Amino acid sequence: MKGIHDQDLGYHQMVDGLSRTIHCYLLDPLSECCPTAQQGQALCATFYGSMQDKDFSTIIGENPGPGFCTGARIIRTGKKKGGSFLSRQAKKKNCSPVTEEELLQRDVVSPDEVIKLNSITEKYLCPPEANVFNIDFTRFKLRDMETGTVLFEVAKPETHPQVEDDVREMEAEEADPNAGRFVRYQFTPQFLKLKTVGATVEFTVGDKPVNKFRMIERHYFRERCLKSFDFEFGFCIPNTKNTVEHIYEFPELAPDEIKAMIDNPYETRSDSFYFVDDKLIMHNKADYAYNGGIV
Repeated sequence: MKGIHDQDLGYHQMVDGLSRTIHCYLLDPLSECCPTAQQGQALCATFYGSMQDKDFSTIIGENPGPGFCTGARIIRTGKKKGGSFLSRQAKKKNCSPVTEEELLQRDVVSPDEVIKLNSITEKYLCPPEANVFNIDFTRFKLRDMETGTVLFEVAKPETHPQVEDDVREMEAEEADPNAGRFVRYQFTPQFLKLKTVGATVEFTVGDKPVNKFRMIERHYFRERCLKSFDFEFGFCIPNTKNTVEHIYEFPELAPDEIKAMIDNPYETRSDSFYFVDDKLIMHNKADYAYNGGIV
C-alpha cells in the first residue's frame, strides 16, 4: 500500500513546515446495526499531516499551493466489546432498525439513520435539489490493488460552459429528475474473486465550502447486506477539483454465493449516501451483474 496515494495525487512538497491531510476511512466489518454484521477488523487508509502542530482534515484541489505534503499509512484496529449493562442497552436501542418509509418522512436524514437500514432502498431519500453545494463527480476508475489492472474507467466529457448550461436546460425539461443518480455495471465472474479494489473518484465543488463531506455505501445481494463502507472526505475548498482513492476490501464469498450472484444479474445492488455536516445531500444507486463474457 505504500506510495499508492502519493503516486495518484502527486503532491510531495514540504515548505515552511506546512502539510495538510486527507482522511479516508473504510469500515470492516459491517455496521453493528446491520442484522448480518459480524465482528472483525477495520481497515483505515489515512492521509496524514499537520500544520503548526494543529491537526485538521481537508481535501486539496487542483492548485494546493506551496507547502503541501501527503503521506499514507494503513491502520488495522479491533473493536473491543464490553461496557456497562446500561451502556449496552442504550447502544442496542440506538441501533434499532429504521425503515425507508420512516426516513422518507424526515426533512433531514443523518448518517446514523442510514446505517440502521436493514435493506436496500427502493426510492431516493433526498431530491437532486438537496445538492446545494454543486458537488459533481467527473471521473471514476476501478483498479485491482494487487495487479494494478484497471477494471473500469469513465470520465465526464469536458464541455464549454455555455454548452453545459444549454444541456442542463434540456435535461430539466425532458429527462427523468433522477437520471444520473443510477449506474448499472457488468463485470466478469473473476471480479468476485478480487480481494482489494481501489476506486479513484474525481469531483468538483461549487462556490460553497463543504464541511464533513462523507459517503456511506452499502452493498446487498437480494436482502443480504454484503458490506458497508464509510469514507470521510473531510473539508473541501470551494471551486476546486479534487481526487481521492478509496480502498475497498471485499468480503470472502462462499462458492454457492458466488454462483448465485453470477446466475442472478443485477440482484446485487448498492446505495451510496453522501453527507455534508451530517445531512444527506446526495443519494445514488447502482446494480451489478457478474456474468460478462458468459455465453
